[in-house]
Amino acid sequence: MKTLSLKTAGPFLLLTFIYFIVGFLTTVNGQCQGPLKVAFLSDATTMRNSLTTLVSFAFFLGYLLNSSRTGRMLNKIGYKRTLMRSLIVMVGGLLFYTASAFCAEYVPCEGVAIHGDFVPFGYFVFLVGSFLMSTAAAMLQVVINPYIAAYPLPGTSAVQRMNFTCAVNSFGTTIAPLFVTGIMFAGVPLDSVQASQLTLPFILMTLCIVVTTMTTRRLALPDIEGTRSASTDTTASDGNTRSVWSFRNLKYGVITIFFYVGTEVSIGNNINLHAMELSDGGLNVSPALLATIYWGGFLIGRMVSASMKSVKPRPMLITVALGAIVLMTAAMLTENLWLLSAVGLFHSVMWSCVFTLAVDGLGEYTSRASGVFMMGVFGGAVFPVLQGMMADWIGAWQFTWTISLFCEFVLLWYGLRGYRK
Repeated sequence: MKTLSLKTAGPFLLLTFIYFIVGFLTTVNGQCQGPLKVAFLSDATTMRNSLTTLVSFAFFLGYLLNSSRTGRMLNKIGYKRTLMRSLIVMVGGLLFYTASAFCAEYVPCEGVAIHGDFVPFGYFVFLVGSFLMSTAAAMLQVVINPYIAAYPLPGTSAVQRMNFTCAVNSFGTTIAPLFVTGIMFAGVPLDSVQASQLTLPFILMTLCIVVTTMTTRRLALPDIEGTRSASTDTTASDGNTRSVWSFRNLKYGVITIFFYVGTEVSIGNNINLHAMELSDGGLNVSPALLATIYWGGFLIGRMVSASMKSVKPRPMLITVALGAIVLMTAAMLTENLWLLSAVGLFHSVMWSCVFTLAVDGLGEYTSRASGVFMMGVFGGAVFPVLQGMMADWIGAWQFTWTISLFCEFVLLWYGLRGYRK
């Protein structure tokens, strides 16, 4: 029987650390919406919420356009080389982030008019950076998810490993809001934020990813047998050729994760905008604290579930989906954002449950399936923007949460029926 050692756990720990980086930078991107709304879109009126939520749209567009091709790349060149290319793309995204800050500082008056709203060029440079960052995040998750699920770490189950790695990812998402408000914009009122304040933090983050890339290049990352086919086609070892879409549990898993990431990101990003609206109305609500509680719920839920050896993904998914539906309904009707931020505790294990059920029994198709599965993350681009447009249309955020509530019912359906092979 294998004993747990640094050599045994090394690849697992490496990918877990990189998953932390993915979570941290993803949330930094989302938390920049509020400051960017002031710094880049201070002159926008009619489309302010819609333009702000386009940051999320640009970020998650990379998942839709690049996840599937990354799955094919992974199948062809393996985990290590795909991982290295992903980190290089992430460096490029951070460089564009930095360039947007320079544009805001040195050419703030250059831009275009959209429906009467002036939008500076720095905003569009930031959108390109968001797209590259999402491409990198998608590529990294296409590598990490199947590797962690299949990695033979002694004494652990697939759901346990996924929940532990996701818990570390959640630690990154939990500290990111405090990083944005406490370091990026320390001591500066939100209505006085300057986009140029992004420059130094983004330069430091770029250097961190460069060091991580160079370190990863020198470390061993052994391949895992049975998760990749020998060629780029979909011919299995039994001689039969199938499309990954022919697996029912995967097909509906992709649809479900589309709705899951939609509601996850809508709450994580737009709860800040809702809190800012309430603050303008005289209610003292802290946007950063709400986001920290929400993402902190992910950390707590995943750490607890990672210690549960006998847990099954399906009953867990049904339980947390029901809990999220009840809590979100109460939060919306009472407009209590503290209740809404607590939904993060129920969201914490949904990703690992859906992914485990979606790739169950896929064998050699797993690497291709991982790329297809990650396409569903595009929901994080769609639903926050829909919610922002709805907020502009009705003039308030309160009942826009019906969009997220519908997503919760889709997750409940997958746990009840959609998971079946």
